[in-house]
Amino acid sequence: MAGNSQRRGAIQKSNKKGATVGSGGQRRRGLEGKGPTPKAAERPYHKAYRAAELADRSASRRSGKGGGPQRKRGSGDAEWIIGRNAVVEALREGVPVNAVYVAEGAERDGRLREAFQLAADLGIGLLEVPKPELDRLTGFNGHQGLAARVPAYEYAHPADLLDRADEAGEDALIVVLDHVTDPRNLGAIVRSAAAFGAHGVVIPERRAAGMTAAAWKTSAGAAARIPVAQVVNVSRVLKEYQDAGCQVIGLDMDGDLELTDVAQVADGPLVVVVGAEGGGLARLVTQTCDRIVSIPMANAVESLNAGVAASVTLYAVAQARANR
Repeated sequence: MAGNSQRRGAIQKSNKKGATVGSGGQRRRGLEGKGPTPKAAERPYHKAYRAAELADRSASRRSGKGGGPQRKRGSGDAEWIIGRNAVVEALREGVPVNAVYVAEGAERDGRLREAFQLAADLGIGLLEVPKPELDRLTGFNGHQGLAARVPAYEYAHPADLLDRADEAGEDALIVVLDHVTDPRNLGAIVRSAAAFGAHGVVIPERRAAGMTAAAWKTSAGAAARIPVAQVVNVSRVLKEYQDAGCQVIGLDMDGDLELTDVAQVADGPLVVVVGAEGGGLARLVTQTCDRIVSIPMANAVESLNAGVAASVTLYAVAQARANR
């Protein structure tokens, strides 16, 4: 029936009034002042606020009051190490493993028996699951019947590295990586940092290697002894370290200071910046550094591997500090 609003598909008219006339006071409220601008040291995103926070944390550590728990962030989901050789090597090197998974009916060879023994010695759970289930868990059917589940890495906060040096009563030595993408290089640098007395390593969140199972394995267990922090902006954290009193040196073949003269910068808190494989330091990172250090080489070699360059530099800094 025409005009019947109850019929299927009819549009029901509303009896509500139309739009309210006027702004309802919104324009007047928008023009109201928001008070005086806070001081730089009171604005959380200002470098003065960060410097004051670092100073307060260090003072709190020295007074014995403590600075609260470390601020850590997980790397995301757990990872899988697959394959018999890879799992055995990871267990040998002390990579933290939640559990070892073996496929039902897997051939018991020497590597499988060693993995079982290592897991038992380390108190790691051993689970036997159907092969299709292990395929599903790892997302790959080339696991050879053996896989290990590695927990997500817990990253430290960049300020925690300064606190670690302060607690030890030492001049800070921190390694910052500018988009190093090879996890084996990252693992090697973490291992060298631990060996030569560094207080931590800083890596970017994006376009860079993280603390994956491969990095853990290459570090040969050092990743359990030295913190790794993850940051959004490398240049920003370098400026924060400078505000906290650190001198920042970058490694580049066109440096204004040779590594043989590193004693000139080894005194006091120091940050060593290592560039990406091939590309080296980013322009903004280079501009942020206080000095650029080059490693003299006898032959016409274009550059050193990032892990090797970091290791040589950290050794030179450690020697300079030992001889002062």
